[in-house]
Amino acid sequence: MINKVQRVSFAYSFLLPSFILTAVLGLYPIGWAMRYMFYDYKGYGKERFIGFENFSQVFKDHEFWDSVVTTFKFAGGKVLLSIPLALILAVVLNKGLKGRNLLRAIYFMPTIISSAVIAVVFFVIFNSYNGILNQLLLKYHMISKSIDWLGPEHALLTVTLVAVWGAIGNYMLLFIAGLQNIPNDVYESSSLDGANKVQQFWYITIPMLGPVLQIVIMLAIINSLKGYESIMVLTGGGPVGKTDVMYLYVYKLFFPFVDGTVVEQQIGYGSAVGFITAIIVGIITMLYFYFSKRLNRNF
Repeated sequence: MINKVQRVSFAYSFLLPSFILTAVLGLYPIGWAMRYMFYDYKGYGKERFIGFENFSQVFKDHEFWDSVVTTFKFAGGKVLLSIPLALILAVVLNKGLKGRNLLRAIYFMPTIISSAVIAVVFFVIFNSYNGILNQLLLKYHMISKSIDWLGPEHALLTVTLVAVWGAIGNYMLLFIAGLQNIPNDVYESSSLDGANKVQQFWYITIPMLGPVLQIVIMLAIINSLKGYESIMVLTGGGPVGKTDVMYLYVYKLFFPFVDGTVVEQQIGYGSAVGFITAIIVGIITMLYFYFSKRLNRNF
């Protein structure tokens, strides 16, 4: 007969590998970075304690704050485009459409493909000189000359569209799960009362998707603020910093070889910038939770 202590020990023995991995791959790197926030350390040589000088430098770093503004533009565009598109796809594919399971799989596919692979594919599509998109537009006389999709004028829009394409499948799946929990009786009753499809969507579907919608918006905001992988491959933050988002800026301080240039590695300053970046994301997340709770109370 196994007693209570043995049962608890047996359960924790299964959790122990996860605890160890979390400590080694999660907690230790965080502690390591938090230590170097207060040091002048380039990744080699002797480290020098400088107190809060790194944080003072962050507030004077115009490139970092430009990346913050770019991040909000990128995140705003991604959230405003991806969520409505995902909701429309979910509503369409939740009906008795022939081949809907195949279409769901196709739209969800970008979610499980590496961001780097997606970026390489879209680089071929958006290439300014021999890209597929420009060739098609020129062939059908929709443009008179090639558009520099990855140039200063259009780069941010391009990386935003790539991010939207990669995100809508995941959000679509969450919306479909929410739609399948809405009873058909509600729609049948509203039809008897004379409600059309548009009225059903606005007055039944949207309100009853409220909890799922809150989760999707939260995930979209956090992922958009933290996303940088596809941008790193597509533009490297360029041209002239037009697509340099916060986490890409932090990455380049730790690994300063993204855009082909060799600059000095800055472990200490990068740790401080990463800490400030995490605080910004945390503040945005808390503001979202605050306003979403207020909306719940009002409705």
